[in-house]
Amino acid sequence: MSTLSELLAEHTHLPGDAVEHLQRVVAEWQLLADMSFADFLLWVPLGGEPAADGTGIPSLDSEFLCVAQARPTTAPTAHPEDVVAARVTAADNPQLRRAVVEGRICREENPRWHLEVPVRRETIPVRYGRSVVAVLSRDANLAMPRVPSPLEIAYLGSASDLCQMVADGTFPPSAEAVGAVTSPRAGDGLIRLDTHGLVAYASPNALSAYHRMGHASDLVGLQLADVMRELVQDPFDAAELAARIRSALDGEHSVRMEVRARGAVMLVRALPLRPRGDAAGALVLVRDVTDLRRRDMALLSKDATIREIHHRVKNNLQTVAALLRLQARRTAIPEASLALAESVRRVNSIALVHEALSVSVAERVDLDELVDKVLPAIGDGAIAESRAKVRREGSFGTLPAALATPLVLVLTELVHNALAHAFDPTCAGEGEVVVSARRSAATLDVVIADDGCGIPEGFDVERSDGLGLQIVRTLLESELDSGLQLRPRDGGGTEAVIRLPLRGR
Repeated sequence: MSTLSELLAEHTHLPGDAVEHLQRVVAEWQLLADMSFADFLLWVPLGGEPAADGTGIPSLDSEFLCVAQARPTTAPTAHPEDVVAARVTAADNPQLRRAVVEGRICREENPRWHLEVPVRRETIPVRYGRSVVAVLSRDANLAMPRVPSPLEIAYLGSASDLCQMVADGTFPPSAEAVGAVTSPRAGDGLIRLDTHGLVAYASPNALSAYHRMGHASDLVGLQLADVMRELVQDPFDAAELAARIRSALDGEHSVRMEVRARGAVMLVRALPLRPRGDAAGALVLVRDVTDLRRRDMALLSKDATIREIHHRVKNNLQTVAALLRLQARRTAIPEASLALAESVRRVNSIALVHEALSVSVAERVDLDELVDKVLPAIGDGAIAESRAKVRREGSFGTLPAALATPLVLVLTELVHNALAHAFDPTCAGEGEVVVSARRSAATLDVVIADDGCGIPEGFDVERSDGLGLQIVRTLLESELDSGLQLRPRDGGGTEAVIRLPLRGR
């Protein structure tokens, strides 16, 4: 089955930032499904004239594609079958189109029957910026009537507020990219605060978590920030957590926080509730992770060992580079000295990747930070006659180490070639090399452009016997599943274009 990113890349024209917003929605929506006691489906319109931001108004005969699905853990599902990749028409599901056109939550007055089960559907527009980029459908199974209870009332009220914030475009926030997947769920423990910070409701699991931390009485009617300040052992953590709860009441988002009290470890996350911009209190999710943290301690030594290996590899590569540099200085043959200097540059590029991995918990590399370190080193090592500047545009994002190492080597070779060959003294003494990146859900497009002399007449990149281009072609074909295109640049100069596929990676 195709992933969310693959379906969006294949069927929509959404830009990368809108795709990231939908990914954040999917990362958060298990909370919405559990509190709504309903299935959530994410639909994108396929019809209509696309606008500049990749969105469009669906026509009456257009279709909607389901790109993701979540089932509740608190109620029977309304969709036992897999709905992802299914298509429906706007005529048969008018609420989907109404949510896009009217930009508001729409609810079916009468339930519909699906696989002999009565289902009530609500459609929620997913707003990003000023545009509705998708629609969430909240499908509740009505076959088993529920008896209203304080827990159900608190769940449904909080879910309605968060769904309205999705329609407003204020949830999930853009800064909430980290920690959503591992944050507490509704079933772990839920506390609803009123606008003054008083506990209006605390679920049984939330009370149990607070009992383990040493709070023996009920929470309803108490100031939660004051309770946390008394329970948490570390005074700085206690002050930070109390400040986050107050910030949530003021409408500010924050990632989850881990606190300790009397040997217990608890995750806490405070979410502001501001439907239509009106203050409605806050939602505090808690989870007891004492046993998980004990197991995590056993993995710390393994992670530390992996990072230490990357650190030692980096040191060894730097030693090799130093030896090659020393040999180059002692070599009287100019060609040999130049070849050794190029080897030093390549070894240093690989060493920078291992340096980044030595400080990373995951085997992923921030390419923007790494490229910003590599490019000045290439410019400083270029021939003095070029006097060309090198800079980066756009964002590469993060990539796995298996892709980062060959891509950095490819960029190093192409930028060095541009500095070495595009700006000879007979053409232009000064110039600029721009490394630009544009990332979408499906591809990473990289262009290395210079304003130099241009491509020599009769030059064929596939038949070139230069070592640098041979390295580039080999890495692109064998490691990156891509290719290289050289073309004249508008206004003079040359562009080297790489399209790196990201699907399945």
